[in-house]
Amino acid sequence: MQNKYEETMRISDLCLVVTLSLKKFPIAYIDKTNPKRAEFYFPNSEELTNFINVYWSGNSVVEPKAFFNQLKTIKSMLYFESS
Repeated sequence: MQNKYEETMRISDLCLVVTLSLKKFPIAYIDKTNPKRAEFYFPNSEELTNFINVYWSGNSVVEPKAFFNQLKTIKSMLYFESS
């Protein structure tokens, strides 16, 4: 039996999650079973992996106001949606 999250990448860094979602990478699932750290699952792709490498190299660019607004949206998803 194939795990439904086998084709996903798990990410818990909130700034990376916000940046990915701004760059139109959809969040497939949020695992909130650990009360100290949520894990976000993204559909795995070569494009996602390449962008994450750009992010960690410090070469990604996002508009600050859009980042802040998306951060509020992601936090709302964490605090107000059921698991």
